This record gives sequence, C-alpha cells and structure tokens, in this order.
Amino acid sequence: MLTSYAAHFDTPAGYLDFARFGPPSRDAVAATARALEESARADHTTVDGLMRAESLARDTAARLAGTDSRHTVLLPNASTGLFHAALGIREGVVLAPRTDFPANHYPWRRAAGLGRATPRWLDPEPGGGVTPGLVRAALTDDVVALSVSAVDFRTGFRADLAALREAIGPDRLLIVDAIQAFGVAAMDWDAADVVVAGGQKWLRAGWATGFATLSDRALESLEPVLTGWTGIEDVGLFDGAEHPPAAGAQRWSVTHLSPVTAAAFASALDLVERHTVAAIETAVAERITELTETVTAHGGRVLSPTDPARRAGILSFTVPDHDPAVVAKALHAEGVTPTVRADSLRFSPHASTPPEATERVAAALSSLGN
Repeated sequence: MLTSYAAHFDTPAGYLDFARFGPPSRDAVAATARALEESARADHTTVDGLMRAESLARDTAARLAGTDSRHTVLLPNASTGLFHAALGIREGVVLAPRTDFPANHYPWRRAAGLGRATPRWLDPEPGGGVTPGLVRAALTDDVVALSVSAVDFRTGFRADLAALREAIGPDRLLIVDAIQAFGVAAMDWDAADVVVAGGQKWLRAGWATGFATLSDRALESLEPVLTGWTGIEDVGLFDGAEHPPAAGAQRWSVTHLSPVTAAAFASALDLVERHTVAAIETAVAERITELTETVTAHGGRVLSPTDPARRAGILSFTVPDHDPAVVAKALHAEGVTPTVRADSLRFSPHASTPPEATERVAAALSSLGN
C-alpha cells in the first residue's frame, strides 16, 4: 500500500473493483462540493472562474500523457473519444480485437454503417491479448488503423504499444483506449496517435470525466466530423458564420463540459501526478502478486497473464467446482468487492488497497471448503 496516497481515501479495505469504478478521493469530493457551492452563489465572476478547472485538468492530463495542451482535449468519457476517432476515418479497414470491451466495437460498427471505416476483428489467443504477431498477420494494404485497449478488461493483459506501433508502421493510426491503464501503468503513450480515457475507474475522478490526446498525424488525417461550437476557431465570436475547426485537439470538443466534474477531474489528476504513476504502479503490482498467490493457494485457476511484465492491475480467475456467484457470496461475507461475471471473477486493487484485503480474500476462499 502507498500510505501517503491511501491517506486521501475512505474506500473500504476489501474493495477490489477499481477496473469497474474507482471511488474518488476526499480531495475530489471536496473539489466537487466547492464548485457546486460556488455555482449556488453565482455572480459576475462565477462562470469564468469555474471554467478554469477545465484548462487545469487538461494541462495535467497532457503532462501525464507526455504531451501538451494543444494535443489534449477533455471529454465526458472514453467512448466519446472513440466515436470521434471512428467517424474521423473516411475509409479503409481498422483492426480491432473481437474480445475487446464493447466500447471499442460500436464506434467501428457505426462508422461502417455510414460507409466510412470498416472493422476487421482480431482473435487473440485465450488469455492473451493483441500482439505484434497477431497484427502483422492481419495487415493488408487497405488497413489504415489499429484500435486496441492498453490493458485488456478481462485479463489485465498489457499491450506493448511501442511494438504495436512498429508492427503497423509509421503511416497507419494507432488508437488506444487507455481507461484500464492510465494513471496506474506507465506505458508508451507517445507511440499512439489517439489515446482516450475515462476518469471514473483507475483515475478515481468520478463519472463524466475523461480526455483524449491526438498526435500531429491524427490531427492531419482524422476528419473532425463531430466538432461542435466549442471546437472551432474564434469560439467567442458569434457572427452567424461557420468557423473552421480548432487547429489542435480542441476540435474534438462538442460543447462545454461541466466545470463541476472538471474540478473533480483536476483534483484526481493532481493526486496521481504528485504521487507518481511509477509509485502507484509498484503498489498495485505488489497487491496483485499477493492476491495471485492467495487465489492459487486455495485452488483457484488464474486467467490473467502470469508474467508481471505482461499484466497490469487486473487478476481474473475461477475456482473450479464453484460457481462464480457462490464464490462472490463468500467474498461479500468477508467484505470483499470483486467484479462478478457469469464465468469468472476479477480482482482489481489500487495503490490504496491494504494487505488486509488479501487476508479477507484468503478467509473467503477458505470458507468454500467448509
């Protein structure tokens, strides 16, 4: 556990479901309350003052992604960014894993329905993820992009972004859904042309928060189909004329976001930046190792990669001869919150998760034999 980081949270010790939702810090809750309180006492300075949180959050997200504010835009969620990317490709084939989260499916299906880019589905090996070899085998002249999750939501498989970039070459786009990785896994974000992430999971900023970064290649090649009135040049000039899209990533803006959620997002990103992704990642890895050993010791079958270099903060498993719902009931009785699926369970601890969580898991799994 990263003690200095954990001191900002009130999350129960047994909460192991950060890959689904990350309970915000007291800092983010307080920032939300302050913004709402200020809005309730509105005067001539209120709106402009509250809107400053957006640029603060954008600048911090840009630094964490290794880029700058010109190449970064705040979005209400990761899916919005994926739709921007999908509709921005005029034609060609986009590779995407069939096993990926549906957020990386529907934008490509909708784009194909409009006669734009069409998806070609990749089929990773069971328990594996998208590898350079898998991508190379699927490359044809009509492939214009690869869209992939940085970390697989099912198993925690960590994509090698630099190797994927090398596999597709310099002229194709690499689009990355970073929601299961950003802020807790150091990755080669600069290898990607588009990085999108929502803030409600590992970043612990609450819902309706997120961002995207766009490379120069993406800015040049992606058509800004969904540009709204806040994504144009001279945004404050209401002259009835059509304005050109903004030169940078702001062209993906549709309208103003909530300054209340922006305040929470800025607070959450600041917490990550101050405690560092490296320290957070190390703490998460230590807890994953402990949980893996505990699950294995009690007869569980781990579905996630066993190589620490190929996995992030997700541990998926089954307990043979026990329905996941039954295992979940035992875990709940010990105050443990996992993700429960029809065929498996998933633990996803954070840097604030104490050793007590592993002890609770051990007690729950031990009870299954009674």
